[in-house]
Amino acid sequence: MGNDTTPEILILGNVTRDVAPGTPDGFTFGGTATFASLAASRLGRRTALVTAAAHEPGLSGVFRDIDVEVVQSSATTTFENVYAPNGRVQYVRAVASPLVPADIPDAWRRAPMVHFGPIAQELTRDLLDVFPSTAFIGATLQGWLRAWSPDDGRVSPVAWQHAETYLDRLDVITFSAEDLGGDMMLVEEYATRARLAVVTENRHGCVVWQHGSRRRFPAYDVEEVDPTGAGDVFAIAFLIRYGETRDIETAAQFANCVASFVVEGRGAEAIPTRAMVGERLRDGSLRPPGS
Repeated sequence: MGNDTTPEILILGNVTRDVAPGTPDGFTFGGTATFASLAASRLGRRTALVTAAAHEPGLSGVFRDIDVEVVQSSATTTFENVYAPNGRVQYVRAVASPLVPADIPDAWRRAPMVHFGPIAQELTRDLLDVFPSTAFIGATLQGWLRAWSPDDGRVSPVAWQHAETYLDRLDVITFSAEDLGGDMMLVEEYATRARLAVVTENRHGCVVWQHGSRRRFPAYDVEEVDPTGAGDVFAIAFLIRYGETRDIETAAQFANCVASFVVEGRGAEAIPTRAMVGERLRDGSLRPPGS
């Protein structure tokens, strides 16, 4: 596939370099857009990604089966996680350029499904206007819900700026209470105003909000090794399956199942194929309530 061919699903968002001491390069590639793109491709969808980054020779190996438009930037968005007694503290060490409408190839604007995966406020509202009204559009909110100190880069949660203008166009949003610093009033505000909202709850599964009602769906009972990327993979899996079926229960069970593979391993290599997901949907066990 090339820039003149329309993908089945288009992902927007900047890839990240995540500081990883002990690895050969001292970092790994990550970010919402990375995990979402790899998951969409692994689940059988013809996938394209638009991202901004500095020259990164290693990216071609990461996205072998995905068509990628890399907007050249002076830096690649870089995160560092520091683990303290009270939990993880996250820092932004560099930020790539934001994406603008002109960065999206014409043929890719006709993609029937689009996912916004911001990581550091790089996607603005005008990007939504690029796509026709028939496009089914989802978003992982995390990158719109974080700010970082200009002094040391320490990340903190913030309210979603101009949320109402995005919610008018987004078909599905996915986020967690943790993204909002545990502010349950904001969780309820965004979830009730959205057309369809999925609030992830880690080992407890997810809650789907629609038309003022909510339904809880349990996670699969697996041994957790590393949750990195599970929320991003969950979001794209839900979008894909809901787009196929328009059935909340089917989509939530599918997404929980896909995410369960990710927490069992480390990084994108743990993302399952569609066949693997089908097998676990048939034979896997759900986590008991309250566990």
